[in-house]
Amino acid sequence: MMVVITYDVATSKPGGIKRLRHVSKKCLDHGQRVQNSVFECVLNSTELAVLKIELKKIIDEKEDSLRIYVLGNHYKNKIEHFGVKTSIDVEGTLIF
Repeated sequence: MMVVITYDVATSKPGGIKRLRHVSKKCLDHGQRVQNSVFECVLNSTELAVLKIELKKIIDEKEDSLRIYVLGNHYKNKIEHFGVKTSIDVEGTLIF
């Protein structure tokens, strides 16, 4: 299923920059960055549950914001893109 993860980490507070890097790296481990703090991830329900737990351990819920949008398995007709930043087909074949 396609999951969109967005976050806003308070970098002006102590430890904020470190939390920002950790959230970004954790999201990169599971998907692709489509905007600065927006990631698209293709996950199964178990992977999503584990990722939520890991991300909640990183953020400070009193200072930061984390949003997870579950688009489901039929997400391709739910996503429209306009502009220059292209993304890869996360379920397609990668050739290096």
